[in-house]
Amino acid sequence: MAIVLLALLGYYLWKNGLTLGPLTGSPSYQAVFLTNGQVYFGKASNINSNYLDLRDVYYLQVSEVLQPVQGKSQPESRQSISLAKLGVSELHKPKDAMKINRDQVLFIEDLETNSQVVQAIVKYKEDQLKAL
Repeated sequence: MAIVLLALLGYYLWKNGLTLGPLTGSPSYQAVFLTNGQVYFGKASNINSNYLDLRDVYYLQVSEVLQPVQGKSQPESRQSISLAKLGVSELHKPKDAMKINRDQVLFIEDLETNSQVVQAIVKYKEDQLKAL
């Protein structure tokens, strides 16, 4: 009887997206790596359900800058990487939350509070408060 109850509890937790791992209720940010190569940063929940929820979403934006070089006919290209907030610069203005099909997720990592990404998010939020 106890085995049946444990099996039912495990199935319930699996179907409802609840986990017993460190990502449950984590106040920190996670990096969500997708099968298309895109990486999103945010606060993940329901990581075991069919659709992972991600809120307070950021992503990396790569810009290519062409710099003229004296003595060369072709300019050099330099890539610049910045952190972008979802919903700020997109033309269609999405809300700051995503539901990601779990089949498209390769893996999820918890980010340390001293990571460059988390520090950039904290700085972005501080700058937004100063602008008010």
